[in-house]
Amino acid sequence: MLDFQISEELKLIVETVRQACAQFDDAYWRHVDSKKIYPKEFVDQMVKYGFLSMSIPSNYGGGGTGVTESSMVIEEIARSGCDGGAIRAQIYLTAAFNRIANQDQKDEYLPKIARGDLRFQTFAVTEARAGTETTNISTFAEKDGDNYVINGQKMWISRVMESDLMLLLARNKKVGEVSKKTLGMTLFLVDLKKALRDGTVKAKPIEMMINHSANEILIENLVVPKECVVGEVGRGFYHVLSVMNSERIINSSDTMGSAHFLLSKAVEYAKMRVVFGRPIGQNQGVQFPIASAYAKLEAASALRFKAAWLYDNNMECGKEANILKYLSSEIGVEASNVAMTTMGGMGMAVEGGIERKFREMRLHIIAPVSNNLALSYIASKVLDLPRSY
Repeated sequence: MLDFQISEELKLIVETVRQACAQFDDAYWRHVDSKKIYPKEFVDQMVKYGFLSMSIPSNYGGGGTGVTESSMVIEEIARSGCDGGAIRAQIYLTAAFNRIANQDQKDEYLPKIARGDLRFQTFAVTEARAGTETTNISTFAEKDGDNYVINGQKMWISRVMESDLMLLLARNKKVGEVSKKTLGMTLFLVDLKKALRDGTVKAKPIEMMINHSANEILIENLVVPKECVVGEVGRGFYHVLSVMNSERIINSSDTMGSAHFLLSKAVEYAKMRVVFGRPIGQNQGVQFPIASAYAKLEAASALRFKAAWLYDNNMECGKEANILKYLSSEIGVEASNVAMTTMGGMGMAVEGGIERKFREMRLHIIAPVSNNLALSYIASKVLDLPRSY
């Protein structure tokens, strides 16, 4: 049964996250943001504490927790003002990998990831001409004896230079060769560092308005052994759905954490800033937008627990994950606008401490899936309206 009571153990984990994040103040984040560099010191510290391996079963050296607990960790990281985007992929990728991979693959990779010997931060699905139309991908895996030879291009692929492993989706059969277009795609686990050294994967960084490592990658004659097929050959699309559900829950928790951070800054400023002899937070015109955003944020948090509970109990959660993704990102942008409006000119100033999160929040509207596509899913899959795409 779904239980909203937070255990003492989980409270202790969240408090440990808070203490670990306190070592990385606003000056640190301003520095890495201005230089557009990966926050290696922060990530190394999160690995040290075991936060990146929480979703890995304890018999492999991980935390043995579910997506529920992991979502609270990533929320607290963002709530503390840190960048959850630097680490969140490994949390949802390991959760999904543990479900999809075979026993030999789990025995081989999960202990190394749990120890911090390997980073698993890259998920390669999107292409320039496919976007959210996953069935239209053209990256192709040709069977060659005991190997697959993969060629193609991927777009908007995160943390390519910061990851050792990449989960890659490619077609192994053309659309015309399968009974429906969701078939004929397969997931591969790629030794990314080796592929980059060999030149079979080439990465071209994309300059972003935020400090986020996004890349276009070119794949040329990448040889992947059949042992690195993850899940069932030809059914990669369906395996990706499992990844996407955990991804949406974890990413939404990151969004909500950042929203809490922004609202806390707005509240702090509204209490401190005195105009006409009283704090601006005494005015309903300032109070109500903050309170409204907070109320919506609490509602989204409740849905997060439901979605995570369903995922952890191997139950269908596509509806909840998509609604959560939509709500959390809409509320996140609302919270960022409220904080900016409340703080006025100080919100625009770098020293005000919110402009970085203000910029970052815009990403959540379009990634990991656009809000319009989430609404389309809700309309067609949940409400049974005619499919629009």
